[in-house]
Amino acid sequence: MDNTIKSLLLTPMNMLYRIDPELELKLLYRLKMGRHLNLKNPVTYNEKIQWIKLFYKNDLMPICADKYTVREYVEKCGCGDILNELLWQGFDAKDIPFEKLPNKFVIKVTHGSGYNIICKDKARLDTGKVVKKINSWLKQKYIPCYGEWFYGVVKPRVIVEKFLDDSKNQVPMDYKFFCFNNIEGNHGVGVIVVDTDRFINHKRKVYDVNWNELSNVMITFPYDHETNIEKPGKLEQMIEYAKKLSEPFPHARIDFYYINDKIFFGEITFTNGAGFSKILPYSFNEKMGSWIRLADRVE
Repeated sequence: MDNTIKSLLLTPMNMLYRIDPELELKLLYRLKMGRHLNLKNPVTYNEKIQWIKLFYKNDLMPICADKYTVREYVEKCGCGDILNELLWQGFDAKDIPFEKLPNKFVIKVTHGSGYNIICKDKARLDTGKVVKKINSWLKQKYIPCYGEWFYGVVKPRVIVEKFLDDSKNQVPMDYKFFCFNNIEGNHGVGVIVVDTDRFINHKRKVYDVNWNELSNVMITFPYDHETNIEKPGKLEQMIEYAKKLSEPFPHARIDFYYINDKIFFGEITFTNGAGFSKILPYSFNEKMGSWIRLADRVE
């Protein structure tokens, strides 16, 4: 659903969030999850994500949530070698130099999610429609009532990146490393999720840090029991990058692409599914929650 339409439907919740964020998130959690939200003693992953949205503030979060300014953060962490090539950036899609771009590229709006256009053949691209769509995305605000305050703090812009080609002209698989500050008392990777068939029949495979398949676990999307995914040759390096990039935060999901034995940075997400993800079994939701250590609890 388009974010503008969704925001209109959620207008009462958006208004309530401005008045009383905690009450609104408790109500939204009950509506979406069918459960009481315990903020005084959060246990599950989803409960702790709601707590983080309300009570944890870190000035780095808006920078890392923006798809352009996060590049500087990645550079400062000493991980600049995994950044995808930036072809263009600006604040108005009318200024995109389509004539100078290669035949394949990806256009992104830097706030929120889903604001992407993948071009595999520039000759078939209706640039007028693309410019209109992108500029409408730039005006959209991330839905307030979800409580993800860090989106849109940085002025949204447009970026154009190199199309990451897996030699089969397919959009590469997305490797998502869920990092936590309480894995055996330290920062570490708790679970790795690989998205498959993202734009048609979105599914996922789930692995532990040693690449053992967790076929009984579902996180947001149905489990992919059919696709065989080989262990990445540079898995250990991906883990080290993920730990380094997530280190300042109690929890972060660090996304990578892995193509032709090379690692590419994707994005950083702090609140997977806005804390409303369907995680099964429930015991795994609790296990993921145990991996997050909250420094200051609500009394």
